[in-house]
Amino acid sequence: MPIQAASPPLHRLLGQTADAVAAVRAGRSLTEVLVACPAELRGGTQALSFTVLRLLGGAMAARALMAPKAPPPAVDALLVTALALLWPGESPPPYAEHTLVDQAVTAARARTPAAAKFVNAVLRRFLRERAALVAEVQRQPVAAHNHPLWWIERLRQDWPAQADALMAAANHHAPMVLRVNARRGTAADYQQRLLAVGRGATRVDDPALGGQALVLDQPCAVHQLPGFAEGDVSVQDLSAQRAAPLLLGGDQPGALPALAAGARMLDACAAPGGKTAHLLERADLDLLALDSDARRLARVQETLNRLQLPATPGGGTVRLLAADARQVASWWDGRPFDAILLDAPCTASGIVRRHPDVRWLRRADDVAALAAVQRELLDALWPLLAPGGRLLYATCSIFKAEGQQQIDAFLQRHAAQQPRLSAASPGHLLGVPDNPSSPVEAFTGDGFYYALIHKP
Repeated sequence: MPIQAASPPLHRLLGQTADAVAAVRAGRSLTEVLVACPAELRGGTQALSFTVLRLLGGAMAARALMAPKAPPPAVDALLVTALALLWPGESPPPYAEHTLVDQAVTAARARTPAAAKFVNAVLRRFLRERAALVAEVQRQPVAAHNHPLWWIERLRQDWPAQADALMAAANHHAPMVLRVNARRGTAADYQQRLLAVGRGATRVDDPALGGQALVLDQPCAVHQLPGFAEGDVSVQDLSAQRAAPLLLGGDQPGALPALAAGARMLDACAAPGGKTAHLLERADLDLLALDSDARRLARVQETLNRLQLPATPGGGTVRLLAADARQVASWWDGRPFDAILLDAPCTASGIVRRHPDVRWLRRADDVAALAAVQRELLDALWPLLAPGGRLLYATCSIFKAEGQQQIDAFLQRHAAQQPRLSAASPGHLLGVPDNPSSPVEAFTGDGFYYALIHKP
């Protein structure tokens, strides 16, 4: 990640990145922290924070080896930030080593003057003994895989053959994936528009994605995408693009029949609105979008406004409502739904390559707590589905407690109603390629779980 000459001084970026890392370690999300970051430092801080958080396990272990007595949190955060950026890797380092050490010491001198010599000594020792120190700390699983120990153990339990590959994949940059608005153009046409402005992209024609997916050769800011402000295109991961085609049904092998125009649909946990919009791009629906957070629900409306949805004329209707989907009596009008999308709250363990702070924010007991919420949502919404209707349960998680085990238990609890798991259900999508030589498998989506359940 080269920094242009006009960028802010490196010591300021290092200081801001250290603040972000300290905040994550204290339990705050990186997204929240970056919002408060000065605008001129935000881009660089985000890029450096992503790098540091992907290498945080090793950096923390190296600091502990060289300085067993933990320094104050602000100093520790600056140290692990610099150590992560000095870590050996496949890619060239973002800065020359001597520059990074010098600027880290400058940052320490500006923030915690008494610690400047200590920071200088630790970083210079790391450079002198780097190969031996890295080899030593990588005997520890947390340092070797840059994930918390409980996370590593759960992956080894759930996915013994894939655990190492899953953690390695989580430490790589995710591609930038686009979803072309089907009401405004085709993926092939938009690909040509990208080429006209010098941006390459690959079409992913997997019918399970709806045929509107493009993977950019190089990520860019959304304002650089032709027609973004006008609603021609959105950014959405490949795995997330599976939801709308699955729920709407159609011609795919094993798919349920296509929903009729005007079908009554519930999007039970709608924010921030990507899947809501995708549904409305592909079908004319009578859609109710719920979310328990009114502020996040406002983002759904912003997305729909940009995409000019629902489309007119004949583009269906959409209503947004702030409510807890579990409290059915507070919001339901008694009319059953033909289809329900339950994109349930989860650990987000499948999207850590896009949100590297998640692994450090979550705690082991979060899995059971979130699984309980998912269970409550499933049990509350299932009775609202009309006979012959369908419910799509989704989580962006690779933990079986939030996927396969959750749905297995649901099917057992409601066996008397004979819920049927559709053959089109993908189950767990792990985000690692099964066949890297396949044109489709060359691009892997985030880790997800999908179960499409049909009511007789």
